[in-house]
Amino acid sequence: MSYTINRMISDTNIDDLDARTRKALADRGFGVLTEIDVKATMKTKLDVEMPPYRILGACNPKMAHRAIGIEPRVGAMLPCNVILREVEGGVEVSAIDPVASMQAIENPELTAVAGEVRDLLAKAVAAI
Repeated sequence: MSYTINRMISDTNIDDLDARTRKALADRGFGVLTEIDVKATMKTKLDVEMPPYRILGACNPKMAHRAIGIEPRVGAMLPCNVILREVEGGVEVSAIDPVASMQAIENPELTAVAGEVRDLLAKAVAAI
């Protein structure tokens, strides 16, 4: 089982793809709640250089509300992380597969909601 939904986008940079990713997520009901600039953090904390790398914490409020209603502790696994990282030839986008991450909680109703979220994230990644 793959734990992420992945897509490589050629001939672009992280800043251009960031805007496209946010729009694709928003078009499917997600907002970006958190953003971590991993490159900047590693430079500040460890004084090391690395290629551009961002983590976007995406949340679909309707789906999060449903999931929390089913299992209140699911918040420890939210939001859904989407990463953007520059690689040779372009930018790779990866989104967590919520079904895989929810395997830690044995609840078929929660798994069903996670499947819906996975489908929305996969559509968002495909639309970038």
